[in-house]
Amino acid sequence: MDIQRKDVHNSDLPVLCQACESRHRGVCGALTPDQLLQLSKHSTRRTLEPGAELAGESIQTKTYSNIISGVVKLSKMMADGRQQIVGLQFAPDFLGRPFRKENGVSAEAATGVKVCSFPKQVIERMIGEMPELEHKLLEQTLDELDEARNWMLTLGRKTAGEKVASFLLLIATHAFPDNESDSVEFELPMSRMDIADFLGLTMETVSRQLTKLRADGVIRIINNRHVEVPDIARLSDRAGM
Repeated sequence: MDIQRKDVHNSDLPVLCQACESRHRGVCGALTPDQLLQLSKHSTRRTLEPGAELAGESIQTKTYSNIISGVVKLSKMMADGRQQIVGLQFAPDFLGRPFRKENGVSAEAATGVKVCSFPKQVIERMIGEMPELEHKLLEQTLDELDEARNWMLTLGRKTAGEKVASFLLLIATHAFPDNESDSVEFELPMSRMDIADFLGLTMETVSRQLTKLRADGVIRIINNRHVEVPDIARLSDRAGM
């Protein structure tokens, strides 16, 4: 595919960028059509299966990526092999840590994931040349910092029921940011064991709390992983928001 070919209905943008669901909300939204064309010359679109590794914690960084769809799980490993899930990323998040030789976390596809990847040196050069791109990356970094602080509150102060509701609310709002409906449905992006790890709970506690939310009509669970939230505001109340 010639990624520099222009669409007759929108001749300013590369075809690859026109088809990108995350361009307007992601870091590429800061770029002009000419800058997008320059970046598209180096970009690679990839589709990954659940469980595929996108980045290793101590592996030298060679590429950065925009998440186009799906959920990415971020983890850190202790010296004795214990692992902790420390965050989730969604479209249109930027995956990678610019100006650092190695990744600070491991990144794994929690669901099927589509990413658009770029060589490290290309992105870092463009950051230096384009203040708009640097600003957009800083803005996303600060948003992630705010979310990390909110998640510290969830882990440190909320009850088990509020933690599980907060996790479901995180998926409902971040995986579907353009949803304007009062309801949403989705596939759980992680196993109950991984959810328990992420929330600092046991798997049995997670299962009990999901059962309670279902019994109270806050959620519906179909085929174990498919969740329906008929009223997001009610789920938010149960999350202590």
